[in-house]
Amino acid sequence: MPVDAKDPAAIAQLADEVDADLVIAGSEETLVRGVVDTVKASGRLAFGPSAAAARLEGSKRWMKEIAAASEVPTARHGAFTADDEAAALAFLETLGDLYVVKTDGLAAGKGVTVTESIEEARDAVRSYLSGAAFGDAGTTVVIEEGMRGPELSLLVVCNGDVRAATPLAPAQDFKRVGDGDAGPNTGGMGAYSPVPIAGDDVIDQVMDRAVRPTLRVLAEQGIEYRGILYAGLMLTDEGPKLVEYNVRFGDPECQVVVPRLTTDLGELCRAAASGEPLPDITFTDDSWVTIVLASERYPASPRTGDVIEGLDAEATLDDVVVFHAGTARDDGKIVTAGGRVLNVTASGATLGAARDRAYEAASRIEWPGMHYRRDIAASAAGVPA
Repeated sequence: MPVDAKDPAAIAQLADEVDADLVIAGSEETLVRGVVDTVKASGRLAFGPSAAAARLEGSKRWMKEIAAASEVPTARHGAFTADDEAAALAFLETLGDLYVVKTDGLAAGKGVTVTESIEEARDAVRSYLSGAAFGDAGTTVVIEEGMRGPELSLLVVCNGDVRAATPLAPAQDFKRVGDGDAGPNTGGMGAYSPVPIAGDDVIDQVMDRAVRPTLRVLAEQGIEYRGILYAGLMLTDEGPKLVEYNVRFGDPECQVVVPRLTTDLGELCRAAASGEPLPDITFTDDSWVTIVLASERYPASPRTGDVIEGLDAEATLDDVVVFHAGTARDDGKIVTAGGRVLNVTASGATLGAARDRAYEAASRIEWPGMHYRRDIAASAAGVPA
């Protein structure tokens, strides 16, 4: 029978039924609800943070408080509740020319408005705080001064020992729906790895100034972190600054980082979950690029139920993997069932080669209203978008 993937008790029961050696939790909502605590209480091993640690993603306000306590470089910000609307609007007036308004709670990657228009920012504040846009998730907001620069995603494997936290290969994600970072924020429209502008010096800065101080402050509060800590960063002129933390692998970054991993992923997750020393983490030199194919009207109100054509044609290409993110079967056909529908992922000896292959595969797939960005990894590959 189908299992509710957001129900920790149901997942723990399924783990017992199949006699699972290890449960890897992927959904942020399930993690925030305490799936790892529930599975561990049943006597099984679970990879992921506890509910207490998962608040780093579950509450952006609390995440900012932890960042402040850790002295992590991040944007100037303020947090406001529905009773503070006047103060929130006044805070907008103190910012520069780029405004960021975020829901405090989970909003499936959509609860963020980034705009150069103060009128649009005011509208976002009002609609969030009223509950009209995202319900209870938005009745507390975090308002930030917008940062400029390339984005960077760093997934870090944690086993509970602050000193042992180990980064995976970096990736770059593309959050806005349109080319040139136009349009609203999404859950991610594409990604690539490796990232030429993120050398070892940048990764060391992120670990020393953000990740380890955060883990240290959590430990001081009695919160042991095991699992993946995803640091979303902006590479500003002043150095790397934290945009957000997620508490899971996340996509599409996962789909360009994990395929490069030569270390056994199962063993890596098992060691982290059990608090044992992590194995050496190594990667191939290959490049990977993911293109997200989205439904019409995504991210606002995606249309669903359209038949997807071309998956057989795509399957004839070497070094291409298509991850199904929002699909379903209907009368023997694959149809759209969400906003981000397919993640078309390809590898190559260079970013340019991987990018060409990913876009070739994407061009073979279609359904009414399908759209995707045309500029993923263009700058890094040195090619026109």
